[in-house]
Amino acid sequence: MEEDHCTVERRDASLTYSQFIDQYAFSRPVIIQGITDNSEFQALCTRNKLLAEFGDRLVRLSTANTYSYHKVDMPFQEYVEHLLEPQDLASLGSDTLYFFGDNNFTEWGSLFQKYMPPPFRIPGTSGAYSFGIAGSGSGVPFHWHGPGYSEVIFGRKRWFLYPPEKTPEFHPNKTTLAWLLDTYPFLPPEERPVECTIHPGEVLYFPRGWWHATLNLDTSVFISTFLG
Repeated sequence: MEEDHCTVERRDASLTYSQFIDQYAFSRPVIIQGITDNSEFQALCTRNKLLAEFGDRLVRLSTANTYSYHKVDMPFQEYVEHLLEPQDLASLGSDTLYFFGDNNFTEWGSLFQKYMPPPFRIPGTSGAYSFGIAGSGSGVPFHWHGPGYSEVIFGRKRWFLYPPEKTPEFHPNKTTLAWLLDTYPFLPPEERPVECTIHPGEVLYFPRGWWHATLNLDTSVFISTFLG
């Protein structure tokens, strides 16, 4: 599960809004470094702080397959203590429970208020947060939706992306880790995805309709801002 050779352009905080709109918003992904300072939010997202504040709260887990139809509710502490483990290679996506999204904004609102989202918006959209915590080797297989940002608070997250017109070769019930081991090594160069690994302090932007799959390289805390 080593880091990839990154093929997504990285830009620093000197990127302007007009450059973002002209060069990336509707055409290609970009990683923006240092555009926000979420050190205060990060300090609230340690294991001990989250368990103290939210341990007894119910969280809704989704299966880690393309359509994530199945949902399970359990106390956050139980998820952290029993399910926050490295991905089992033998498990299908439908057997793997994953905490991402389905957040209760009333209960988690005090935490989200401390998050500083990326400042660039697509005209006519507003942002909605999805917060998650997952073990190493976990992730979501290929799917697509509207535009958005992804930020890692702790850990590293590897991304695989394809433009809308290029549907990737994948099984919707296989995990990203299984795809990486079984399919990725045999892809000819022209079928390889655009890919990168993001670290704390970086934000990945992806346009509408881009296929993407994710793989957490460590136990990771992460948040996405979906623009809808």
